[in-house]
Amino acid sequence: MRVLLRLLAPVLGLALAVAGVLLAIEVVAAWTRLGTDQAGVIVPWPQWRAVLESTSWAETAVAGIAVGTAVVGLVLVLVGIAARRSDIDVTAPRPEMTVTTSPHVLARLVGKRVRRGEDVAGADVTATKRRIAVAAQGWGDLDGPAGKALQASVEGTITALLDDVPLARRPRVTVRLVEQRGPR
Repeated sequence: MRVLLRLLAPVLGLALAVAGVLLAIEVVAAWTRLGTDQAGVIVPWPQWRAVLESTSWAETAVAGIAVGTAVVGLVLVLVGIAARRSDIDVTAPRPEMTVTTSPHVLARLVGKRVRRGEDVAGADVTATKRRIAVAAQGWGDLDGPAGKALQASVEGTITALLDDVPLARRPRVTVRLVEQRGPR
């Protein structure tokens, strides 16, 4: 959602800037041609005025535009709410302090610690407030005893790390093993 918000913000800003420039051009043109009933430079104001004067508030087009505007506004508000930053709360050393970390930092911390493991060839880590998912890469047959040992080693490393990091809420940990091909 943050990507969508980052794309929408410049597009809407550019649209408002273009509308502002258009309005400024039309106002200056109207001031320089006072007393004449000519169309605007870019926008045909007399034709638009005639259409608006003949349109009543009870017409379906007016109601449709109002509903469409309300729906677009609601969608923009929901996108803004959904794109909030998802910080992970950390237990503060003092009650008057607030400490947070980002999921990205927690994922990097877990990834570095897991990659230090003896039988770990690599690891991909994804972290959220509620879950840490680790895909640990190891050599050999991961369905046999080597895989069980690697699984236990990675889970133990993550458990030790989460014991050291004072998170306010402990996330659920999921470890998946991926076989690393090639020489050791």
